[in-house]
Amino acid sequence: MNGIAVVIKSPKAASAAECRTLEQLPNIGPSLAADLRLIGIREPKDLRGKDAFVLYQRLCAATGQRQDPCVLDTFMAATDFMRGAPAAPWWKYTPQRKALFGQV
Repeated sequence: MNGIAVVIKSPKAASAAECRTLEQLPNIGPSLAADLRLIGIREPKDLRGKDAFVLYQRLCAATGQRQDPCVLDTFMAATDFMRGAPAAPWWKYTPQRKALFGQV
């Protein structure tokens, strides 16, 4: 080629049942997939029954820094999706996160 790296995005899963890799979760890219792996989430099915806020706290502890609250929104979207909810953009969860947890 011409020296330009080509990045091919993983196709996103339409349902929890067809989601095999973290990168197939709606809203989850390589960086957040790596963050999930850092806290022991290896596969989408590992998110079933998990509390998004607990995952967020574990990531903050593992990295030694407060993560952007949007990460919590994204974790809420991912755990909800794995419970069978339709895919939704992470920002749909911002009002819910603010109501439940304030500014984090």
